[in-house]
Amino acid sequence: MLKIRYLYAVAAIAAAPLTTAEELSETGEFLDGVAAIVNEGVVLKSQLREEVSLIIKRAEQQGFQLPPANVLQEQILERLILTEIQLQRADQIGLSVSDQMLNDSIARMAQQAGIPFDQMPAALAADGVDYADFRRGMREEITLEQLRRIMVGQEIDVSDREIEQCITDLEDNVVVNSSWNLSHILVNLPDGATSAQIDETLELAQQVYQQIVDGADFGEMAIRYSQSDTSLRGGSLGWIEGQQIPSFFVDVLTDMEVGDVSQPFRTSSSFHIVKVNELRSAIQRSEIDQTKARHILITPNEIIDDATARQQLDDALERIEEGEDFGELAKLLSDGPTAPVGGDLGWSDPGSFVPEFEQIMDDLEIGEVSKPFRSPFGWHIVEVLDRRVYDNTEDLKRRNCDARIRNSKMEDETQLWMRRLRDEAFVVKRM
Repeated sequence: MLKIRYLYAVAAIAAAPLTTAEELSETGEFLDGVAAIVNEGVVLKSQLREEVSLIIKRAEQQGFQLPPANVLQEQILERLILTEIQLQRADQIGLSVSDQMLNDSIARMAQQAGIPFDQMPAALAADGVDYADFRRGMREEITLEQLRRIMVGQEIDVSDREIEQCITDLEDNVVVNSSWNLSHILVNLPDGATSAQIDETLELAQQVYQQIVDGADFGEMAIRYSQSDTSLRGGSLGWIEGQQIPSFFVDVLTDMEVGDVSQPFRTSSSFHIVKVNELRSAIQRSEIDQTKARHILITPNEIIDDATARQQLDDALERIEEGEDFGELAKLLSDGPTAPVGGDLGWSDPGSFVPEFEQIMDDLEIGEVSKPFRSPFGWHIVEVLDRRVYDNTEDLKRRNCDARIRNSKMEDETQLWMRRLRDEAFVVKRM
């Protein structure tokens, strides 16, 4: 597909000089044009026009003052180029988003908005949004998020010492005990910035901050100056739980209240300005229902078909009912990594297993063994050994600290990774 688009772009460029105006075909229909060649792909003028139109509409709805048209167009074109580069990278590594994953994401969004999933197309249409276009955009966003997690997130290491220090630092911290609705302006430092370049970037960030203090709208300043992915959303980061706040925000937010805007502060590769839009208290302690279970799994293959797999489990269930030990049979019969430990799954949290498995497990009494059932992994029987209410507050602290540290590193690492991608890409702008 990328090569087809590239050949189309080359043909369009060879056919006639490329201008910002559309050209007519022999039938009088408008031809699309190429805004930029990006490696073996293109950014089309129609994409650029649609994105510009969307940003203008959003700005009008929210009352933002946009930068001059040529500046806005350049910002949006650069963002589309970066997106195209990343999508090409995702295609190279075989990354794709299934319809099920996409539907799950849209369902969560609908739930948060209080809209039934099947009413999302009508709700979007009422706002002038085509549902097919919305799904394409969502699929693209999820793809980019997964790509960054793979290419950047997996390269980030978090040590036990960092987690312990994080927990110590954040005990009884007001930031952790709250949820924050934040907006953000990011001004990048050049790679290998000199002292003079650092001073120049800081001066720009301070000028932006002063304009906000003097009454300029934060969202407008974000659109105009921020180099973050959130810039064209007015810098909005949305609601973030306190324990998920990036660590480099914590000290800044400690003394801030609703409506406050921070002075510029620096991380390794950027200067930041943060605004607190809303603030609410968060519950710190947490308890969950856990289940301890074990299972026997038989996965159909070239030798064992579906019917044979089920029959083997029917036979195993009969042997268990006659007194044979479940764990010993699991060691003999079960596929998968739990076989050597008798199928023991340990204590599991809600959502740990696929729905087909979890539903059966949740319906069993302690000591009860299920009938054979199918999941995406094969045929199972499962026995519930015990249930408990577990205080997972300390586990959450560790997981949340791990996420916070990763998030704080992720911001800078993602910016550096994207700069490298952009520098390495072949890009010719035709606007």
